[in-house]
Amino acid sequence: MGLFDAFRKKKLEDGLEKTRTGFFTRIVNTLTNSQIDDDLYNDLEEQLILADVGPSCAVRLVDELRDQVEAQHLKTGDQALKALREIIRLEISPRDEMDLSGKPAVILVIGVNGVGKTTTIAKLAYLYKDLGRKVMLAAGDTFRAAASEQLELWADRAGVPLVKAGEGADPAAVIFDAVQSAHARGYDMVIADTAGRLHNKKGLMDELGKISRSVKKASPEASLEVLLVLDAITGQNAISQAEEFCKAAGATGVVLTKLDGTPKGGCIIGVHEKLGLPIRFVGVGEKIDDLIFFSATDFSEALLPEVPHHEEEAQ
Repeated sequence: MGLFDAFRKKKLEDGLEKTRTGFFTRIVNTLTNSQIDDDLYNDLEEQLILADVGPSCAVRLVDELRDQVEAQHLKTGDQALKALREIIRLEISPRDEMDLSGKPAVILVIGVNGVGKTTTIAKLAYLYKDLGRKVMLAAGDTFRAAASEQLELWADRAGVPLVKAGEGADPAAVIFDAVQSAHARGYDMVIADTAGRLHNKKGLMDELGKISRSVKKASPEASLEVLLVLDAITGQNAISQAEEFCKAAGATGVVLTKLDGTPKGGCIIGVHEKLGLPIRFVGVGEKIDDLIFFSATDFSEALLPEVPHHEEEAQ
């Protein structure tokens, strides 16, 4: 494991402290201290629902575990724990990578107000700049008072330039200017803010469609990813709140913020199932470097760690 991977894993483990020592510790204890029987499956299902996995997803995960226990003739709670860890890992593993191959690579960041969208943009900028990308920001939320000023403060903190316009300006025009400027000045990434309101589905679709077209007009070689920001603290409510927004906006991935602030980190599993989108990043703190690439392996291992067993010394 490289230093970057080790750093990311430690950040995730620290960020999941509330979740791991809450509901998922109970899940680990339930599995390792019980007989594998119907009572265990019922208890496990209840614990997963309490951890904000979501009722339908919890039932399906437990059904999969039951099938594996029978098919593989698993006998111990430790074996069942290992099987559940792998089921969750496969459940939330992204099927593809983000497409950042364009010139420039453009990331539109969407989400309702209050989920941490602006700070997420700054953290993304900091992360990619640290990886050697030349990053430019675009203040595409021209409807909310002081949105561009707030983003400007974060851009300064991240050490990246910002393209902005006055309040009420056309968001597509702002993002067009940013992409064109990035292409001309040799910047290879543009991260763009968008308005965080859902006035109606058609209006949102029209606006985001216009923005997407403006990206291609500004640079035909640009690639486009649309990241939906969700607040982990609101859990299952975040999913229902975001479903229409997500459909309207054509999101390609999810950023889950404030994961360190909730004992219900199981919402990651529910978000993936309900929205059918890969989790790309998770926010695990307030500092500018507290956004990390999501790893299904690290997440499942951090939530359901192996229980150490100390062998008795030989007499």
